[in-house]
Amino acid sequence: MTRADLGRWIEAYERAWRRPGTGSLAELFTPDATYSSAPFDEPLRGIEAIAAFWEAERDGPGEVFTLSFAPVAVDGDVGVARLEVRYGDPPIRTYRDLWVVCLDADGQCTAFEEWPFWPGRPRVAE
Repeated sequence: MTRADLGRWIEAYERAWRRPGTGSLAELFTPDATYSSAPFDEPLRGIEAIAAFWEAERDGPGEVFTLSFAPVAVDGDVGVARLEVRYGDPPIRTYRDLWVVCLDADGQCTAFEEWPFWPGRPRVAE
C-alpha cells in the first residue's frame, strides 16, 4: 500500500457513505473483513455486519457532512490516516479520527479500526 492507495480508499469510503444502500461495501471490503468503530469495541465481522452498522449509524445518503483526511503512515498493507468529519451546515458535530486500514493486493480492506475523538469528552478513563 502507498499513501495514494490509502487516500483513494478513504475517498471511495466517503462516496459509499453518501450513496443510498450498502451495495458498494463489497467494493471496499473483503467478504470476511473486520470493522472496529472504536479501539475497545468487539470488531464486526463480514460485509453483512458492516452493512447493518452503516445503516444504523448514518442518517442516510442526504446526510450533510464534510470529510478531510491526511495519510500519516503506511507500512506494508497497513495505513494510518488522520481524519476530521464535520456534520451539518453549519457544523453541529465535529469528530477527529485516526483510521487504521489494512488493504489486500486488490485494494480491498481486510481490517478497519477507528479511533474517534470529539470535543467535550474526557481523554482518559474516569
